[in-house]
Amino acid sequence: RWSVQQLVARGRCGLTYLRMCRGLKLTVELHLGDCLDIMRNIPDKSIDAVITDPPYGIDHIHAGGRSSNNGWSEALYSGNWDKERPRKEYFDEIIRVSKTTIIWGGNYFSDYLPPKMRWLVWDKGQRNFSLADFEMAWTNQNKASRIFEYSRALANKQGKVHPTQKPTELMKWCIEFVEGDTILDPFMGSGTTGVACVQTGRNFIGIEIDEGYFKIAEKRIHDAQQQMRLPI
Repeated sequence: RWSVQQLVARGRCGLTYLRMCRGLKLTVELHLGDCLDIMRNIPDKSIDAVITDPPYGIDHIHAGGRSSNNGWSEALYSGNWDKERPRKEYFDEIIRVSKTTIIWGGNYFSDYLPPKMRWLVWDKGQRNFSLADFEMAWTNQNKASRIFEYSRALANKQGKVHPTQKPTELMKWCIEFVEGDTILDPFMGSGTTGVACVQTGRNFIGIEIDEGYFKIAEKRIHDAQQQMRLPI
């Protein structure tokens, strides 16, 4: 059976960093590097699910509509991480390697993604706000669309360390639509998908190109494992 560990041992992943955390039956693999390079070495449909939230290419840092009164911290906004969308080949690889695919912000990538029935919607429970009332995730499932209601206020209480950070409860809800044990997030950001996987007993593979966010994700996932009393 293919494993990321085997690819690393053969020098095929081009990784700049790898950390593996094991506890009981849970495996967490964190990679610092370009997810395209890593995904190209993953066999077709060998990942049970990709759940991810790529950069939308709308430049959140300079787009306006943010203030400390709205729960946004200016300290979060540094670098050029959202100036461009990932190229289509990133999404082609995501679809190729995964059995189930859930991509938040899928409405920004409709020219890349094939039409499917199921969209997942996060209703933020607040209207006439400077930011979006809801967010949408594209899936590769031909089933009925679903809505998750979770207030922006509750999301902000979790503490935000990434500009587009999703609530852990939202990512746990996404996992409910997945069959299988291993989930990949190729745009890991601050690691919320990884935290959700730890809390729901799923194996997690996370890839992040930004070293600063990688370190944040590593700590958050480590803390989640500690809370679950899983040795690291």
